[in-house]
Amino acid sequence: MAVYTEISDEELTDFVARYDIGTLQSAKGIAEGVENSNFLLHTTQSPFILTLYEKRTSESDLPFFLGLMEHLAAHGLSCPVPVHARDGSVLHRLADRPAAMVTFLEGMDVKRPQASHCGQVGVALAQMHEAGADFAMTRPNALSVDGWPALAEQAGGRADTVSEGLGNLIADELDLMASRWPQDLPRGVIHADLFPDNVFFMGGELSGLIDFYFACTDAYAYDIAICLNAWCFEADDSFNVTKGRALLSGYNKVRSLEEEEAQALPLLARGASLRFLLTRLVDWLDGPQDALVKPKDPREYLKRLRFHQHAVSAADYGYGG
Repeated sequence: MAVYTEISDEELTDFVARYDIGTLQSAKGIAEGVENSNFLLHTTQSPFILTLYEKRTSESDLPFFLGLMEHLAAHGLSCPVPVHARDGSVLHRLADRPAAMVTFLEGMDVKRPQASHCGQVGVALAQMHEAGADFAMTRPNALSVDGWPALAEQAGGRADTVSEGLGNLIADELDLMASRWPQDLPRGVIHADLFPDNVFFMGGELSGLIDFYFACTDAYAYDIAICLNAWCFEADDSFNVTKGRALLSGYNKVRSLEEEEAQALPLLARGASLRFLLTRLVDWLDGPQDALVKPKDPREYLKRLRFHQHAVSAADYGYGG
């Protein structure tokens, strides 16, 4: 379960008392998530989510994340909203960790996304990009092309223990990305981690987006590329072009892709698969044996990377078809 820091009943009761949210009735750790400790709190007023930010989330980034959620919600996007304490603040400390409370978002993630889900994700992603266009704060993407060599170096020669020849493949991909990565695409706030477990649905209809703790300033089309990787591959790692077409069509209903964005999609999708291959590889190799959350197999993204290596245009992802 993704609860890395335990909280005593006394600490939790005192923490909730800082807010005008009623009296605490129950608290339960949430199994989902791998970065932070999350708890579902029920008060006499309504449910809330309490997050304790662990070491992998920089405390200096929290004003960006929390401010972004408030901004997006104010511009009509359905997402959790930080709750202000009586003193007006949203960020506190609990159990020696930075902590914040956000509103509870109704819905469930889908385990087997269909094309209809992908279409709605495309719409919601574009709505987020539009809603965040005038957000004043910025945050560099530490997990974009400039950050990938350090991850590869951390894995080092051990990459081949996961898959034969993986080290050389990664080196070749890094060289290609360094020479060809697009620099002048339209950019703004992106989610950067919009996987199925970060999107909620109710009765088949998208009810909101969660987990903005990888959000940053980068190319909008890169966010789309991440979603193509996350939503449009089947269990056998084959790409489902029907899902890709639905996602891209949904996005275009809200924000039309520019021609240079469409042209860059194969390379961006290839880079996105490399990013998740690398982060998963490092977690696979360096994660503690007794970790509460099992690391995800990096070979899943190796298979997706191989698909992208053979894509020649956005049409391979269903764009324009």
